[in-house]
Amino acid sequence: NLNIMSATKEDVEKFLDGNPAFAQGYFNKKLTPGALSVMAGISESKVDFGMLQELGQIEEGQILFDLIKEMQENVNMEKVVFKILKRIVALIQADRCSLFMYRERNGIAELATRLFNITTESELDDCVVHPDHEIVFPLDLGVVGNVAQTKKHVNLKDVNESSHFSSFVDDLTEYKTRNILASPIMNGEDVVAVIMALNKTTGPHFTTEDEDLFLKYLRIATLNLKIYQLNYLYNCETRKGQVLLWSANKVFEELTDIERQFHKALYTVRAYLNCDRYSVGLLDMTKEKEFFDIWPVLMGDQPPYSGPLTPDGREVIFYKVIDYILHGKEDIKVIAYSEPLDDSGWTIKNVLSMPIVNMTEDIVGVATFYNRKDGKPFDQQDEELMEAMTNFLGWSHLNTDTYDRMKMIENRKDIAQDMVLYHVKCRDDEIQNILKTRQYFNREPCDCEEEEFLQILKKELPGPKKFEIYEFGFSDFDCTELELVMCAIQMFYEVGVVKKFQVPQEVLVRFMYSISKGYRKMPYHNWRHGFNVGQTMFTLLTTGNMKRYYTDLEVMAMITSAFLHDIDHRGTNNLYQVKSGNPLAKLHGSSVLERHHLEFSKFLLADESLNIYQNLNRRQNEHAIHLMDIAIIATDLQLYFKKRTMFQKIVDLSKTYEDEKKWVDWMSLETTRKEIVLAMMMTACDLSALTKPWEVQSKVALSEAAEFWVQGDLEREVLENQPITMMDRNCAGELPKLQCGFIDFVCTFVYKELSRFHPAIQPMYDGMLNNRKEWKAKQEEYEAQQAILKAQSGQSGRYTIAL
Repeated sequence: NLNIMSATKEDVEKFLDGNPAFAQGYFNKKLTPGALSVMAGISESKVDFGMLQELGQIEEGQILFDLIKEMQENVNMEKVVFKILKRIVALIQADRCSLFMYRERNGIAELATRLFNITTESELDDCVVHPDHEIVFPLDLGVVGNVAQTKKHVNLKDVNESSHFSSFVDDLTEYKTRNILASPIMNGEDVVAVIMALNKTTGPHFTTEDEDLFLKYLRIATLNLKIYQLNYLYNCETRKGQVLLWSANKVFEELTDIERQFHKALYTVRAYLNCDRYSVGLLDMTKEKEFFDIWPVLMGDQPPYSGPLTPDGREVIFYKVIDYILHGKEDIKVIAYSEPLDDSGWTIKNVLSMPIVNMTEDIVGVATFYNRKDGKPFDQQDEELMEAMTNFLGWSHLNTDTYDRMKMIENRKDIAQDMVLYHVKCRDDEIQNILKTRQYFNREPCDCEEEEFLQILKKELPGPKKFEIYEFGFSDFDCTELELVMCAIQMFYEVGVVKKFQVPQEVLVRFMYSISKGYRKMPYHNWRHGFNVGQTMFTLLTTGNMKRYYTDLEVMAMITSAFLHDIDHRGTNNLYQVKSGNPLAKLHGSSVLERHHLEFSKFLLADESLNIYQNLNRRQNEHAIHLMDIAIIATDLQLYFKKRTMFQKIVDLSKTYEDEKKWVDWMSLETTRKEIVLAMMMTACDLSALTKPWEVQSKVALSEAAEFWVQGDLEREVLENQPITMMDRNCAGELPKLQCGFIDFVCTFVYKELSRFHPAIQPMYDGMLNNRKEWKAKQEEYEAQQAILKAQSGQSGRYTIAL
């Protein structure tokens, strides 16, 4: 029941909303063609009243179609959303609409105005907010922040009834907000934006129908904003990929200088950085105060340093700020002023600063980026891109740091090698002990000819017979170390390689003299041992007739390798190098000492005044060095056991040839088999002390045992390990038994097979068997003595071997 006379407009609207059937009938009755002609401005005869409802639906569809078409043709997000919001303002009779974009800066989420105060009469340019004038809402402020935080739309009929409403924008714009209709724009679970409509113009508040219509059109806006967001994220990832790719390219292109490395990387990727300018400040981590820098502080003339410190406590010096501008390069002073900083009128509007952190998480510098190109503040995507790049640059700092360390180590190595060479290399006064140019010609060696050298050496060298260098039973006991050097030089003349390969005689003398100095003063692994191995190799090749399988070049390389095979030996074995953490063990993974001897040998040959291979051609030199590799590494007994079966097959094969010449010819062409034989010969030479006469062998064995016992002491004291019996001086009485075991397990095979291979080598096998007999007698003597002591006292006592 409605009193027509007293009804208000609101009462009528309420009645019609509650009686839709009556409203429809009244609408059909009162909406005549005449009324439509007046509203449309056309003649009554042209009005088709029956299609009015269908035309309304077509008009709305056309509007939506136009919006989607605009989205397809226009990449400008603001323009499309502006049209949608302008349409929404008209449809729900709102006073105005605004778009707030979601972003994160420094890890803090916020909303910023992008389109502001859109009305039915607005123009796009008037509504787009410039970054300098945007209004920013944190998520804990205002209705728009609450919508983004809760991710739910709201319809506030009276803002004064909401605890979330904030009037600070009304105060800024001198506007009065009465009611609000707002909704978040979502991309999955992420907020992209918030759209808000203010103040219903034809009513006290927005109705449910307004809310439905608002959300309906926002679906189109949501689609557009999603496309915009995905496109933006895609561009950011593309830029990040390009930045890292080009940074990597330039970082590995420049390793020598960190400044140049950073400059190349940043200059190359400047187009992807999305900023006007950038600067890089690097920490100088190398400056250390010298004692004379401290004196003024200690004297009170200068205040002590009070600035920041590096992680290890040194003073931090920002020693260079490199500022590269996209259109040039100039130095700028970063000041928190709004005035222009240079003549171009450039000012700092926003700054993104990132620490450059290396792999050990130490700060090595700071990168700062100024003014995003589009005028907007740097956002989370910019932070992630810059952070990825600065992290990469920080990690790449390791490259230059490693390069610097490598160069430093290289320099120290060169200095160390120079020091070693100074002490090892034969001096000018020392060479006069053998090559007596001053005595004979009153001249220095550099002023003499090769014929004059030969004349001197013929008189000074002992010759082959004086010390019996061709004999397997050779003993060095009657020779001085200098005489051993001269005997070694004599051997090169005996095999005819000095003249054939044009070995400079001064170089040969200096080389052999330097080898003798390169051996340390050890009880066993000294120059005498090195010479004995070289002499045995010489004897195997000549007296043993093994030379027939090898060329003269190979003979020279084999004799040289034998003399060098234990140079700079430390008196401890490979296992001790590993257990003690010696740098040699870290440098060489296997055959530690053997590889060190080889490297030391090559180090000597690298000096022109010591290089006896200097007149060989490239292929000859490579072949000689290759044989040295095989020969010296072969002295590792672990490798000897691997080659024994192969050598035995070669010996067996040699017995199948009736024609000795054919066997020699075939064997001479078999490179691999020759190398296996060479390896066995090196082992035989290295262990040759066990084949010498008993009076020699017994003394050498004691010197070898003394060296082992020193290692045992080191293991007990330094490594805190109980040494094995062979290394334990408390088990000295076990030496005969250990010698017998070593002969049986290691030596017997090589000398037996070599004598079977070449009968001329039989003296070595016989000498070994004789020494085993002597050691066995000593073993039985010791064991008998031990049995007597045990019977007398019930416990073992110590026994000294009488040799």
